[in-house]
Amino acid sequence: MMLVEETLVAEAALPVESLKRHLRLGSGFAEDDLQNTLLASFLRAAIAAIEGRTGKVLLRRSFQLLLSEWNSVDRQPFPVAPVVSVAEVSLFRLIEPDTILDPLILVGEPGVIQVVDPTRYRVDFDAHVPCLRMRSGCFPTIPTDATAMIRFTAGLASTFEELPADIAQAVLMLAAHYDEYRHDVGLSQGCMPFGVTSLIARYCAVRMGFTS
Repeated sequence: MMLVEETLVAEAALPVESLKRHLRLGSGFAEDDLQNTLLASFLRAAIAAIEGRTGKVLLRRSFQLLLSEWNSVDRQPFPVAPVVSVAEVSLFRLIEPDTILDPLILVGEPGVIQVVDPTRYRVDFDAHVPCLRMRSGCFPTIPTDATAMIRFTAGLASTFEELPADIAQAVLMLAAHYDEYRHDVGLSQGCMPFGVTSLIARYCAVRMGFTS
């Protein structure tokens, strides 16, 4: 299984000005924008870290999920949430099996075996583990020299301003933390702070274990 981002978070969508205010940086100077690129990199890192910790996509964008086999004959969980929509479910035959292909070039390339009729499947919009399910029957068999691809859109919000307040605050706090400890590579003050983990706790999937 491989998850590929079709679209990245746009530069304009990063809340650089909000981070400046959070850091209490001075304004009204000619050099106001000198740190913009660096601050944007901290914001991208913070978003990626929180997405990795929670399994939630913060800002809405498109993905490809590439599979060599289905999770089960009629159910395929998505590795991230929340899923907003599914654009296409397809089977592709790899033209050169020994060549590592860029997944993004699979779209529109020759070698398409089958495009699954969208009326045959539905999405369970679960908050933590959304799934693609067949309405009846099974997913088509994936040949050994082929791959299945699910193109979908996921994300909590379209813009940073639309994010829940706790997640937005966590992003700013973690980006500020990266700024303060930009040279720290040890397992000490540079780790994810408790304030951030507490803000994102309710977005993390709860895992329960039982022993006999």
